Amino acid sequence: MRQRIVAGNWKMHKNAEETEDLLNELIDKIPTDLDQRVIVAPTFVNLSAAADHLEFTPIEVAAQNMHQAEGGAFTGEISAGMLESVGVRIVILGHSERRAYFHETDALLAAKVDTALKHEMEVIFCFGEELKDRHAGQHFNVVENQLKDGLFHLEASAWKNIILAYEPVWAIGTGETASPEQAQEMHEFIRDIIRKNYGNTVAEDVSILYGGSVKPENAAEIFSKPDVDGGLIGGAALKSDDFTKIVLAI
Repeated sequence: MRQRIVAGNWKMHKNAEETEDLLNELIDKIPTDLDQRVIVAPTFVNLSAAADHLEFTPIEVAAQNMHQAEGGAFTGEISAGMLESVGVRIVILGHSERRAYFHETDALLAAKVDTALKHEMEVIFCFGEELKDRHAGQHFNVVENQLKDGLFHLEASAWKNIILAYEPVWAIGTGETASPEQAQEMHEFIRDIIRKNYGNTVAEDVSILYGGSVKPENAAEIFSKPDVDGGLIGGAALKSDDFTKIVLAI
């Protein structure tokens, strides 16, 4: 039985004081008896404090990235062991901004996934097409290749720690949003690819989140689609009222 999940990616926002304020607001507003999972991903410098602050709440903490090496001369990077040491057991990998701005390839992401899973962390694996891909009718091919190159080397048993996040790049931070029908079409396609490669159990158990300008106004309709299991939220995750409304919309 797959899980319903709403995750907030804070990106490069919120200093220490602002992080504490937002976390306190979320603790006050988000009910403690939810069936769905709620995850927030603050910046690296605030992860330890966030993990401590949320320890006895139902809100979980994720990192926004992670290096594939266990350690070494990688200035400015963060290892899986470092995340574990501050109580973080979930990591977002492959976000479109990491792919675009930092040139992260599918091969690199496959290595990062392997390292995270070696540490028994959960991975929120992001992927999705650009506008030119969709206009060229290549969006299904792009998504299939990103999945195969990044994840399909894994054994079926590893998928219990994989959460997928489909993010059409053209709908991130642009105000554009894939229609609920477009989201469902792609999520159904993704689940079918997994079914063909791993069988029905893995396909039905994996959660597939939608990421791309989800707002309180459109969340319920998007989340109502049968293959959309929640959302990876960007801008709206920075406002406690908006994020809470999205969490409750699922």
